[in-house]
Amino acid sequence: MTAQAPATVRRDGDALVFAGAVSAASVPALWTEARRLRAGAARLDLHAVNALDSAGLALLAELAADGPLDVHGTPPGLTELCGAYRLTPTLGYVSA
Repeated sequence: MTAQAPATVRRDGDALVFAGAVSAASVPALWTEARRLRAGAARLDLHAVNALDSAGLALLAELAADGPLDVHGTPPGLTELCGAYRLTPTLGYVSA
């Protein structure tokens, strides 16, 4: 079994670019860095995310709660988790 590369987040123009497995194990480190980079971001680039769990989705939704973010890319699990947690494609909550 090969080791998986650590999850990362970086700023590229107006995008927060995530890569790797955005999961419970990586969220604490990603949260610290993403909060530092968040100001002025308009997009989440998820094209390089190869796995996403509910903790990762919570991180992304919290970033989106600070202001609208366009979501680019559909990593494995995103659609199902958004449905389960009643989130819109822009990671906002669906009101009942």
